[in-house]
Amino acid sequence: MNNMCSLQIAVLGSASCDAEEERVAEDVGRLIATAGAVLLCGGRGGVMEAACRGAAGAGGVTVGILPRGADEANQFCTVTLPTALGLGQNAVLVSAAKAVIAVGGSYGTLSEIAMALKLGRPVFGIRTWEIPGVVPCNSAEEAVRLAVDAAGNDSANGVCR
Repeated sequence: MNNMCSLQIAVLGSASCDAEEERVAEDVGRLIATAGAVLLCGGRGGVMEAACRGAAGAGGVTVGILPRGADEANQFCTVTLPTALGLGQNAVLVSAAKAVIAVGGSYGTLSEIAMALKLGRPVFGIRTWEIPGVVPCNSAEEAVRLAVDAAGNDSANGVCR
């Protein structure tokens, strides 16, 4: 049995986003993949699709943890996990991640951020909610570097979530 922890980083954001959020999310996805991490997301459109597109383009693995069925998944999801949990899927997503990056977002993203913080997951944000516990980042590079570092430190200490 393999005792290695996989580096899993969640990308949060709206199913609809503006062009800048889409560009940033795609960069975040690409950088997560080049860091050797697995990208987790809600698996649908907008920020999620852009992040998956970036990761897939860099040869990375993307996991879409979907609120309902597999038919919701964007075309760049390597693995789809339909939960049939509706908003409960947010808890599954952030629980599976070792670190979280939020790009933009509305109330669904806010709820995911809150759950991640409650679970003790490090949260890094770009153009997202400015609330205590979210580390604001100015670029995709900064957010991914900090997330990989935070998640990697957890794995190095033998903690698998």
